[in-house]
Amino acid sequence: MKRKVIIIAEAGVNHNGSLHNAKLLIDEALNAGVDYIKFQTFQANKIASKFAGKADYQKQTTSSAESQQDMLKKLELDEAAHIELIAYAQSKGINFLSTAFDLDSIDLLYKLGIKLGKIPSGEITNLPYLRKMAVAFPKIIMSTGMADMEDIENAIKALTGAGTKKEDITVLHCNTEYPTPMQDVNLLAMLEIKNRLGVEIGYSDHTLGIEVPVAAVSLGATIIEKHFTLDKTMEGPDHKSSLEPAELKAMVSAIRNIELALGNGVKAASASELKNKAVARKSIVAAKSIKTGEIFTEENLTVKRPGTGISPMLWDQVIGGKASRNYEEDELIVF
Repeated sequence: MKRKVIIIAEAGVNHNGSLHNAKLLIDEALNAGVDYIKFQTFQANKIASKFAGKADYQKQTTSSAESQQDMLKKLELDEAAHIELIAYAQSKGINFLSTAFDLDSIDLLYKLGIKLGKIPSGEITNLPYLRKMAVAFPKIIMSTGMADMEDIENAIKALTGAGTKKEDITVLHCNTEYPTPMQDVNLLAMLEIKNRLGVEIGYSDHTLGIEVPVAAVSLGATIIEKHFTLDKTMEGPDHKSSLEPAELKAMVSAIRNIELALGNGVKAASASELKNKAVARKSIVAAKSIKTGEIFTEENLTVKRPGTGISPMLWDQVIGGKASRNYEEDELIVF
């Protein structure tokens, strides 16, 4: 039985440092019907030096006067916030997940009982980080933005070398431009990852809209991750390239419909269409009046609906036979 696609609503830092906003994001993720709500766990001074610049998209959506570290500092969630949000998510019946961006944050999530580790694209070449993730979490999801196949292979080797089973790794194809231009999505690369590396695949999406993650599901993605926000007009680095709640709900609905539409891969008539078989298919009928004992020929037989009589696939067996009774035009032949 094909497993259900796991949908992760990436709240990320779209709470803007507010626990109230974070809880509203949990509520909206639950309402949309996703499987996981995901945040980001980090200490700003552990992931970015005071000299680190911001990405172009961050410069466009945040104050130009602050450094990357300053920007991130305002978006941190401390241990107490994590505990409160995990409890809130559990009370609502939705799975909590967070991405650790530094070693101390891995320790925190492990301490709080998180069992599924998420590796962001920027850490795929961070060997100490990868090794610690492998020890901390029994199952790993790894995004691959900015990576080539060698980067991905090396990361998988690092994880498996530190104890992660290959079958417990899901690799997400990803592009880290926010938003990602359609011509740069390269969705077929997801299949290359699966075919060459023999791992489960998924897709982490940063395009505008919902069509690309839906397409990824049709290609075999087992996990979909998508940023969402309460309001795209809010100040912050990721809001503009995120879905709003109604869009997130539409994406979930579309993915679930595609899952149903993919089916089991066996070509056979469905239960819903069987009733149409007799109406849409045809049978061998009399093309004109036929007398008892008359020979069936291509001149006195034809093919018409309904399909309740002799199949036209038996045409050659009927031609040359003898009519056992009289037939009027359009009457089903009995042979």
